[in-house]
Amino acid sequence: MPYRDFRQFLDVLRQHGELIDVNRPIALSDVGKAMKQSYRRQGPAIVFNQNGTAFPLVAGVYSTRSKALLAFQADEKTILEKVLAGLDNPIAPVISKDAAPCHEVLIEGDEIDISRFPIPTYSPKDGGPYITPGIVVSKDPETGIPDIGHYRFLILGKDTFSFSAQPNHRFGKHLAKCLKMGVTPRAALIIGVDPILAYTCQVQATDTTNDWEVAGGLRGAPVELTRCKTCDLEVPATAEVVIEFEVDMAKTVMEGPLGEYTGYYTPPSLKPVGRITAITHRRNPIFQGLLTGKPVTENHILKQIPFEASFLKVLKRQFPTIEAVSVRASAGVSFYVVISMAQRFAGEARQVILAAMASNIRPKWTIIVDPDIDVHSSAEVEWAMAFRAQPAEDAIIVERIPSGPSDPSIDDPTKPRPMRTASAIGIDATRPFGKPFSEVADVPGWEDFEMPELDQ
Repeated sequence: MPYRDFRQFLDVLRQHGELIDVNRPIALSDVGKAMKQSYRRQGPAIVFNQNGTAFPLVAGVYSTRSKALLAFQADEKTILEKVLAGLDNPIAPVISKDAAPCHEVLIEGDEIDISRFPIPTYSPKDGGPYITPGIVVSKDPETGIPDIGHYRFLILGKDTFSFSAQPNHRFGKHLAKCLKMGVTPRAALIIGVDPILAYTCQVQATDTTNDWEVAGGLRGAPVELTRCKTCDLEVPATAEVVIEFEVDMAKTVMEGPLGEYTGYYTPPSLKPVGRITAITHRRNPIFQGLLTGKPVTENHILKQIPFEASFLKVLKRQFPTIEAVSVRASAGVSFYVVISMAQRFAGEARQVILAAMASNIRPKWTIIVDPDIDVHSSAEVEWAMAFRAQPAEDAIIVERIPSGPSDPSIDDPTKPRPMRTASAIGIDATRPFGKPFSEVADVPGWEDFEMPELDQ
């Protein structure tokens, strides 16, 4: 059964030792330090109950792959199969007929004050306090097709904020269409939802995809929605907090810097201003935080499984003997991929490398290994690279191809994205096709041998 809401997922994290409560005072300016420690230890999510506001702040909800597997209610053997089945079987949302929990409290007009919520400034060099785990709900003004996506929001005042929405992102495209049509863009920022919605945001989809249907497929049940109070949008009925806003496209401010998923700061740049038109929330809402920056952090884990599933689905259409894909969180997710496959003919691994480079993932590093290699194990992948590949024969470097986003190593990362190019490398670390190769030295039967002493 899918999670009813954010609170049920937090309960499950607690039951698995993946969530702890901190009941001593912690300043919002120290939340980033606490979360960095937890990330480095592969530790639990943390609820900061005394943070200087009236509301608890939970962070680290998506910080490890083990938490992601709990979110999907799967294990490593079933996760990609489950995600792919969900993507192939979308389920339409339903509109709630009952009073929505997210509307238990309504704040409008002069009562709006976003600073009442625990919104950290994660690092001294950040542009200010940021809402980082929020999900924007918007609609294409021409087609009405809804989209959900993660975007960062810099708090400017009690009822204003700025945000970063790139022109190639669906929300950015919606804004551009509204500007062309002379329509005031309206959207909603939702915080504290069934975790599958957060992972849905990362699925590689077309502009005509209804993301609520994708989320329904991944949940195995419809997403229950309710209509917003001040804009023509539907949001999850059980969301902890919903911030409805309109965008002033004629007004811009400097937004940033903020540590990005590459692990480096992005410089400030002019971005539009949003004005909050209403805030609704559950009674005693739980607010959410998310530290970005040098991998591995939550935004990397959020992307990992959806990217792996989307990437595997695309590649297997052309190369059916691909068995597994690992998109490395430590490399910003899209910059380093490992693919295992059984080659059907000589040179097929090289074809997969080129197909990967041409994909929407745009990896800088692509490694192909045999099926006996665990793509998620750095030790096994490095073993294959060390002893099954010859750099002069098995490495491919391609220059002047579209770069991955925000890569600080390219010649001028400030260029408009369509103008940025880079190089990429692929390594065929499979055994030579059709030729004899050394036998692996292993201990047959070790996996099934019972050694209960090791479990103590």
